[in-house]
Amino acid sequence: MNAMTQHAVNAYSQVGVESSVADANPHKLILMLFEGAIKAVAKARLAMTRGEIAPKCEAISKAIAIVQEGLQLSLDIKAGGELAENLNGLYEYMIHRLVFANLKNQVEPLDEVGKLLVDLKNAWAAIAPKQAQQKMVSAAPDNTPPQRNTAVSYGKA
Repeated sequence: MNAMTQHAVNAYSQVGVESSVADANPHKLILMLFEGAIKAVAKARLAMTRGEIAPKCEAISKAIAIVQEGLQLSLDIKAGGELAENLNGLYEYMIHRLVFANLKNQVEPLDEVGKLLVDLKNAWAAIAPKQAQQKMVSAAPDNTPPQRNTAVSYGKA
């Protein structure tokens, strides 16, 4: 297990996920992080509308931890280039919006972050078939080593 995968496993485990994270491939792990963050934002929104302060704060803290300690810290800016830099900035923005939602008790920033997370999750899920096809092609018996596509590189290798 590489350092990125181990870091994401640790971050995901710390926020209370009870699944077989250790067996997930890096792509699946990032999907799980997105799903966890989306669920945490939805829980925060529900708690906020019900006036439940402690559950709201707990859910927002969980969402921030997943975005910051899982998604953001897993980025490899060097390998991912401009895409990774843009994602890093977007994650920073989401964290600020989550803090703002918590402080001002406003659902609009939660809705905004939730939509961004869903869009990113869907985009990330859409590249999975392309990666699978790439692996099948590179596994052809031509004795050429598989090439790493850094354009879609998310995590640290």
